[in-house]
Amino acid sequence: MSSRDVVVLSVGGLRFVTRPSTLQRFPESRLARMLSNEDREFKQVNGEFFVDRDGNLFSYIMDFLRTLQVSLPTDFSDYQRLQREAEFYELHALAELLGHEHLLKPRQEILEVRFFLQEAQAFFRIFGSCSSTVEALAEQITVFTDQQSGQSWNSPFPSQKPLLPLPLERPSHHDMVFQCGTEFSAGDQFVARYVSIKPDTRKLINGTNVLGLLVDTLLGDGFRLISTRTVWSGEKVECYTLERMRRPAVAQAKGSQVPKGR
Repeated sequence: MSSRDVVVLSVGGLRFVTRPSTLQRFPESRLARMLSNEDREFKQVNGEFFVDRDGNLFSYIMDFLRTLQVSLPTDFSDYQRLQREAEFYELHALAELLGHEHLLKPRQEILEVRFFLQEAQAFFRIFGSCSSTVEALAEQITVFTDQQSGQSWNSPFPSQKPLLPLPLERPSHHDMVFQCGTEFSAGDQFVARYVSIKPDTRKLINGTNVLGLLVDTLLGDGFRLISTRTVWSGEKVECYTLERMRRPAVAQAKGSQVPKGR
């Protein structure tokens, strides 16, 4: 059979069309042996291989053969059934990966935003259960500073001169700290801090506006707001807790080479 030909399989009433090289990815599997007529359980009917197994689960097996990765829907729960199907086809690499079910299931990710408003300044602290998410968010957030005299500063908009970006405070890999607003420095000098959150290009100085943009950015990234509470009523520290289901790192197996000429 030429590698340019296609193979048609009817599995549990569902039809699959693929290349021989895909089925030969693991030469020791029954699907590879099927093509050389070495497995009598697979019968060809009208040019199609008939397989009396679960067709819905076979779609995940085909995806694995094509990509060498296990990538399942977030609501998938039939790990044991899919593992049995992999064992039936003697796809041992896939069966082994599915045996580590806890590594394949999506995990709940928690993010907590603490917001403290004090006169003309707002303070933010973000905690995250996933350090890579906090790192990615830190790359989106930039704080800019602008210093002017108290007499000349009368606008919530940044001046025309270039603003100096400030690094965010990173107490640990799981949190970050920043602030916005205005404060007096030495003499009659005013220091203004603006916050920009990509992909939004605005530079915001009002803490409530920054909080709204931050929450909207997180909601757009798949988080959902699950609770709001006041941590310290005396200082009015508000806490916003968000969560999302984080997909695990894609499990990948090494495929066997298809012998030349097959």
